[in-house]
Amino acid sequence: MEYNTARDKMAIPEYGRNIQKMVQHVVQIEDRKERTAAAKRVVEIMANMHPQVREVSDYMHKLWDHLYFISDFKLDVDSPYPPPEKEAISRRPEKLHYSENHIRFKHYGKHLENMIKYVSGLEDGPEKKELTLMIANQMKRAYLNWNRDSVSDKMILSQLEELSNGKLKLDDDVQLIPTNEVLSGSRNKKKKNNQNKNNNNGRKKKYGRKSY
Repeated sequence: MEYNTARDKMAIPEYGRNIQKMVQHVVQIEDRKERTAAAKRVVEIMANMHPQVREVSDYMHKLWDHLYFISDFKLDVDSPYPPPEKEAISRRPEKLHYSENHIRFKHYGKHLENMIKYVSGLEDGPEKKELTLMIANQMKRAYLNWNRDSVSDKMILSQLEELSNGKLKLDDDVQLIPTNEVLSGSRNKKKKNNQNKNNNNGRKKKYGRKSY
């Protein structure tokens, strides 16, 4: 009895050992024309085994690449596509470079920092002051989403000034959106979402049952 541990390692297990044996047989066929015809028949079998690949663009090209890979790139036939390079398959992928954007306060996010940078470049005037107030209120909302405890307006204004490098300032007596209003709005939104979820579940129970 022959065990799998004593057999050759399968190049692509999804095609099974029989396909691998077929490919090994095709490689050993001496006549090039006959070898090419046999390779085409193997590709057809591979396509029938996995009909879902037909939905992929240029799927025949992929099957021929798999055929070469299974043969350990020893197959020499008149393929409709150029054979893939063995070095390209074994080559390690290039290292991904992650974004090096440093976010000073992660709970505010990069978009808010970009908004601060944009408004900082505006000329002084009513529009800049109004946008600065809107940003400060958004910062307070973001902070309370991250930390449900109360936060002082003074701290928000201080961090706004820090993020803008001193270009965005509001008067110390300015009043931002009340904390209880932010928290109650979040609770109401969560409550509404739960109600919608319960209503959807109720509809499923009501209409999901068959009546005879």
